[in-house]
Amino acid sequence: MSTQALLKQLYDTPEEDILKNIQQLKSELGEQVLILGHHYQREEVFAFADISGDSLKLSQQAADADAPNIIFCGVHFMAETADILTDDNQSVFLPDLAAGCSMADMANDAQVSKCWQELSSIINPDTCVTPVTYINSTAALKAFCGEHGGIVCTSSNAQKVLEWSWNNREKILFFPDQHLGENTALAMGIAEKDMIIWDPFQPLGGNTPEAIEHATLILWKGFCSVHQLFKAEHAATMRENHPDIQILAHPECAREVCETADFIGSTEAIIKHVQAAEKDSKFAIATELNLVNRLRIQYPDKPIWFLSPMVCMCSTMFRTDPQHLYATLLAIRDGKKDNQIIVPKHQKRWAKLSLERMLNLV
Repeated sequence: MSTQALLKQLYDTPEEDILKNIQQLKSELGEQVLILGHHYQREEVFAFADISGDSLKLSQQAADADAPNIIFCGVHFMAETADILTDDNQSVFLPDLAAGCSMADMANDAQVSKCWQELSSIINPDTCVTPVTYINSTAALKAFCGEHGGIVCTSSNAQKVLEWSWNNREKILFFPDQHLGENTALAMGIAEKDMIIWDPFQPLGGNTPEAIEHATLILWKGFCSVHQLFKAEHAATMRENHPDIQILAHPECAREVCETADFIGSTEAIIKHVQAAEKDSKFAIATELNLVNRLRIQYPDKPIWFLSPMVCMCSTMFRTDPQHLYATLLAIRDGKKDNQIIVPKHQKRWAKLSLERMLNLV
């Protein structure tokens, strides 16, 4: 039976039966399978994760994994990262190959290579620019960084990575998320006049040669489609209605949102902040809806609101449902390699180097 035919059959099966079957098959496969679950996964999938976390934690766990089969309940670039860091005798699977990332799609290897060439007409990037890619990027861009003396970062370690990068070279090219780079740099005391935005659809990124020569941080014009929906006025309304509330924001949010926040941090940092707070502490959180709803359930003694009046759910994360997870487990049981993620060897070597540079900083 083809995967599509199987999925059609599974969607006609009551979900409670699917959940029972997942648990049974997971127990049957035992140590042959490790399920990694990102915090943004829907609850009914997240519940089956052997290890849960944000990008940094899951990257580390992928590197340390022993299981021959790793199912990554997340999006495509995360599964690529797991394949880069694991051994050749391990296989990584993504339950739904359509689970991508809009931010990762905002910078590709052709665009970044063109940017590097354009910078070469003004400066020598190989000696004065450290390329830094957010982990929300393709394996090809991680390989580009590895080959050009660069590094990967996550929202948890961005400051450490920027410090490392500036210690090596005077400038940084940061992609694909403008906001994480900008918010991190501002928190480090970097002046706004020392940053420029690089628009890949404009000559020289829309900058003058003089601006490029002066800048110490070149920020790619990219963003997270979920976090961009949060606005500063949402925080103002929340404070008006709840004067004692704390605003927690992910650094992928726009600068104007982060400037209103009481705390800025990765998903792991936000979870720990809520966990450590006193009873009856009130929070409005600017990050993905599934995580916020999970925190509401876990900490009923701490009133929690979603910062935006709109639904800000990562639609590609949501693609991984119990039916796709079960189909992946069935394929592994039957010795099939459906939905295996394989990074080409010529990319894997350099991408692993850029990731190892990051992991060695932690």
